[in-house]
Amino acid sequence: MPGIATARAATPVDLELVLAVDASASVSYDEFNLQMTGLARAFRDQAVISAIENAAPRGIAVSLIQWSGVGAQALAVDWALVRDGASARDFAARIDAAPRLVIGGGTAIGDAIARATAAFDGNGYEGARRAIDISGDGASNRGMPPALARDRALAAGITINGLAILDEEPGLDGYYARAVIGGIGAFVITADDFADFARAIRLKLILEATGAPMAEAPAPRLRREARDSIPTG
Repeated sequence: MPGIATARAATPVDLELVLAVDASASVSYDEFNLQMTGLARAFRDQAVISAIENAAPRGIAVSLIQWSGVGAQALAVDWALVRDGASARDFAARIDAAPRLVIGGGTAIGDAIARATAAFDGNGYEGARRAIDISGDGASNRGMPPALARDRALAAGITINGLAILDEEPGLDGYYARAVIGGIGAFVITADDFADFARAIRLKLILEATGAPMAEAPAPRLRREARDSIPTG
């Protein structure tokens, strides 16, 4: 009707994805930078770009939050549409430019999941799939139980995948499988340490962009041997 504003329709995409990066006290500045540079490199990687172009032609809407303890989460890179090489490289540049906004604190994975779940509301996109990508180097020791936050995310139609960095807690991938990830096709990727993060996140983004079936959560671990099945360029 004249004089009544209409809401802007959400942009349809193949995937809405929140990247949630650990910035807790156990993560040094060098280790944090390895996560961020690894993510930026992944979005410049031709295999990742090809996966998006071929399997997600409407593109993926992606944002990045940093998290640590209770109430300590921050949006570091706002939502953007990535659907080709140019937009992927632009998002990589935005990651490169993002400062560390969360410094220190405990490991509140449940609160990070809750914050990431809320980030989908009103983001301007309508995804055929929605996923949260939690990376971290330790089990939750603060705040909301991860399983509770996970179940609320699942009820909203959101899948949670995990990237477990194993240098401090070698069994962390098993914990992620039991208590963190969830949803159809949910999976855990492992990185031996922060230096291995770039390799792991590249593989993870390819799997998320393509929607490649892994297993229903709780999922078996996907270790380093999985890299041989992913294109290198």
